[in-house]
Amino acid sequence: MKYDFNQMLDRESTISSKWSKEARISWFGKEDIIPMGIADMDLASAPAVVDAIKKRAEHPTYGYGYPSKEFNESVVAWQKKRNGWDVKPEWNVYTPGVNMAIMSAIEMTCEPGDRVIVQDPVYYPYHDFVKSAGCSFAHNSLVNNDGYYEINFEQLEEQAKDPRTKAIIFCSPQNPTGRCWTKEEIERLGRICIDNNVLVISDEIHSDLVLPPNKHVVFAKISEEFANNSIICTSPSKTFNLAGLLISDIIIPNDELRAKFVKKLSPYYLWPGTFGTVAQLAAYEDGDEWLDALLEHLKSNSEYIEEFLAENLPKIKYKKPEATYLAWLDFKEYGYTTDELDNKLLNEACLALDFGAKFGLKGEGDGFARMNFAVPRPLLEEALERLKKAFA
Repeated sequence: MKYDFNQMLDRESTISSKWSKEARISWFGKEDIIPMGIADMDLASAPAVVDAIKKRAEHPTYGYGYPSKEFNESVVAWQKKRNGWDVKPEWNVYTPGVNMAIMSAIEMTCEPGDRVIVQDPVYYPYHDFVKSAGCSFAHNSLVNNDGYYEINFEQLEEQAKDPRTKAIIFCSPQNPTGRCWTKEEIERLGRICIDNNVLVISDEIHSDLVLPPNKHVVFAKISEEFANNSIICTSPSKTFNLAGLLISDIIIPNDELRAKFVKKLSPYYLWPGTFGTVAQLAAYEDGDEWLDALLEHLKSNSEYIEEFLAENLPKIKYKKPEATYLAWLDFKEYGYTTDELDNKLLNEACLALDFGAKFGLKGEGDGFARMNFAVPRPLLEEALERLKKAFA
């Protein structure tokens, strides 16, 4: 096998936020755990990326980088190659992470007291962004149909009609449920937002991690009208395990929106870092073969979880995700309270998963836990055996 995704990597000595002894004790109060909540991969990045960073590190200066022509054109080429989307280089704006971009987009669009639509259960920092901006929530909770999540369009339309509603944070693909939204779903959501002057902040950070045979649809690719009412948040960080390099590409086709966004960021004097720049160039130029192999590994791990739970822990409900490397596990059949479930996972199974309750402000994640399966198979097997010992 050209790429060994089952190689076990020692991350304890890398100042890892999930694996260092200090971090595990600080976060979870104990060292004897397998941390499978935080969403970075326990897999080596693409060889092209590793080689590019090593080569750059040989030059003994590590000063400021800048969003060069090559940097922006790498985004153009990647979007065309992977999504069939024609992007212009000037549409791309650098930020050191998608979260900063989403927060800035809310602040530039909303006044305190305005409403922002969120679709729980969802990536929980969204809640902090809305609160920090002094805004209120329009809760368009997803509908759980036996593990398959869908959008409540009727409720969404009512919320969008409220003149106080200024934006929606659209998670596509969806974290934590793993939905890869269809073109029809995206078109319907986008039309509701356009008709009601609601800006779509589309978080597409997991767009490269769509498991075969599913296909990602870029929100802005639908039409020029959709493009002009959106901010598309992308990054190689999840795809190539580069989260520590603080690299993101925020694509804004609308000139007026982009100018407003750039002005919002201007006090921070943001420049891409030395290693983030070369990592993105290498990933987008030479990372396709590695990524295709990675997706097969993730799909295989997802299927292994399904088979293991069906055979050993049938009370834990799980639907294979269409995208992401995150398993959304449903423990509700056990009848535990939120605290009881969290305690059992952490102290009996000795697993640090992301506890589901924080993904929903109205109980949408209660009884769930999110597991990161972008790991070598031996580590996944050990984690599932711990679940079996604790819950069977």
